[in-house]
Amino acid sequence: QDHFAAAYGGGLDISLGVTNTVRPLHLSDHVLEQLPRRCLVFYTGQSRMSGDTIHAVLEAYAARDAKVLRALHHMKTLAGDMALAIERGDLDALGELLGEHWRHQRSLHPSIPTPRIDAALEAARRAGALGGKALGASGGGCVAVMARSGSEDAVREAVSPLARPLAFGIDTVGVHITAVDGSHVS
Repeated sequence: QDHFAAAYGGGLDISLGVTNTVRPLHLSDHVLEQLPRRCLVFYTGQSRMSGDTIHAVLEAYAARDAKVLRALHHMKTLAGDMALAIERGDLDALGELLGEHWRHQRSLHPSIPTPRIDAALEAARRAGALGGKALGASGGGCVAVMARSGSEDAVREAVSPLARPLAFGIDTVGVHITAVDGSHVS
């Protein structure tokens, strides 16, 4: 799904399956201003080999492992709920949903949560985060947390000794190609 995000830009509700659909989300000016302030992303300093984890989860899925099927179903439902929360501009609900998503994601495989990820998310929660989760396949990499309005600095300060804060913004346009003659192709 990463290539869809880069190509389209903005917030997206992406469904992957037999056919793939990409639904651009309406992001209000409020969300475009608040999301990069309240959603904090940190690099744990741990690199990961996500291929092994993804392979193990896919094998469990193919074997119809009930625990993995249940977790994936909940994660899919929560992704839709997150899209709706963003469109409503309800970043508090988004934060709660992130935390719930992480509870299911971490249950997919033992290598997904790490002590550093858990410590960073716990520090964020104690400092005022509504919820958070590891990004990607996890087992290292980055975490995102949604801070309560007004607690952003406290959350950043609490997590910074454990993981490096990363700046980010929202690209609302996506990929643009400029032709040699200067014309734009989207």
